[in-house]
Amino acid sequence: MNFIIRNVLSSDAKGITEIINPIVESGQFTILDATFSVSDQGFFIQYFPVNGVFLVAEDKTSSTLIGYQTVEPFASYTRALDHVGIITTYVAENYRQQGVSSALFAATLETAKARGFEKLIAQVRGDNEPALTTYLKQGFEVAGTAKKHAKINGQYIDEVMLEKFL
Repeated sequence: MNFIIRNVLSSDAKGITEIINPIVESGQFTILDATFSVSDQGFFIQYFPVNGVFLVAEDKTSSTLIGYQTVEPFASYTRALDHVGIITTYVAENYRQQGVSSALFAATLETAKARGFEKLIAQVRGDNEPALTTYLKQGFEVAGTAKKHAKINGQYIDEVMLEKFL
């Protein structure tokens, strides 16, 4: 695969919506239930926590964004959790199973550790086997399952909580 991993830019807002919105619309892989505008994403990028990690995977040939990963501080209401981050991973459908998430994880885990994170938490839909498999391959362990944690279109969805110590 011919792609690079780099820090997000404000100009990436449109590319990020082109990754996340089809995932949201599919109703299969995330508990997010509303799509995002380019303006929403621009705001999110602009005000992303300075100690967080926001990396994108970009196809070298087309300059198209094909995936992204974020780590945000777990909580802002106490300093006791400053070492914990929440990680999210999204890869465009046409680029899955091509090493994009592995490359994102390699760069993100290194950067997160350098920024003082010691533990990462991921919340993954219980029925999202590809994501669960991906996180487990990256050394995350199941910390527990929140039963009926989300309710989407009248259907309850469990969420699996995963953690990794850096």
